[in-house]
Amino acid sequence: MKHKPPALTHGPDAVLQAPTDAAIADLARKLKRANNPGMQLLNLVGGTADGLFGKLPKPVRGGLEAATLSALELAFDGAARTRANGYTAGGWLSRAVSSGLGAVGGAGGLPTALAELPVTTTVLLHAIQGVAEEYGFDPTRDDVRKACIQVFAAAGPLADDDGADLGFLAARTTLTGATLSGIIAKVAPRFSIVLGQKLATQTVPVLGAVAGAATNYAYTAYYQDMAHVTFGMMRMAEDSAEPFDALKARLDVAYKSL
Repeated sequence: MKHKPPALTHGPDAVLQAPTDAAIADLARKLKRANNPGMQLLNLVGGTADGLFGKLPKPVRGGLEAATLSALELAFDGAARTRANGYTAGGWLSRAVSSGLGAVGGAGGLPTALAELPVTTTVLLHAIQGVAEEYGFDPTRDDVRKACIQVFAAAGPLADDDGADLGFLAARTTLTGATLSGIIAKVAPRFSIVLGQKLATQTVPVLGAVAGAATNYAYTAYYQDMAHVTFGMMRMAEDSAEPFDALKARLDVAYKSL
């Protein structure tokens, strides 16, 4: 069953009604859920993400940011083409496809894991775009395209940020004046750390395929939840007279109360 976003007000009277506490609380729960999955994956492969990352070859660690930038650019182009051809997967299908890709990438060790990154990034972007559509946004709209990329600025599920990722929403107010390529360039360094952790879990001998599938599943679920927060906030901001910063402050309070 397709997930339904929180009930928000639409129509000509929407500006007269502030988002309800229940709608804010729903997004806060998604933010809380997003910051918890995946830590059990570290127990699956043993050690810490930082420790595993340090075992990757130096050339891989050194070139990861450039590889991430390329993966994001390829993902955006690929997502646009496949969406134009009618592929609009989201929800459980995106998680299933991503898990399969992770298993294949992990089975062959580092070479296949590296080759899988752009494809998985494309699937993640598709999932994010699907959430944007659930909230009534057109993924081809300029600010929505930028917001889809900005979701990747949130730390991945293996990061222990304890909710600090409310910070990624701050860029919402500056998306209009930024170019898409500029946003991708700014997002790439942080996302490269996420992908580095993902690579590290996938390259553990024997467990590579299992870890790859589980990690990709967790990452897809994580970014879908973060997309719900992003586009839920955008929808509230567009459908009410309440400033985005005020909505963000309400979300922060609701999150901390959980």
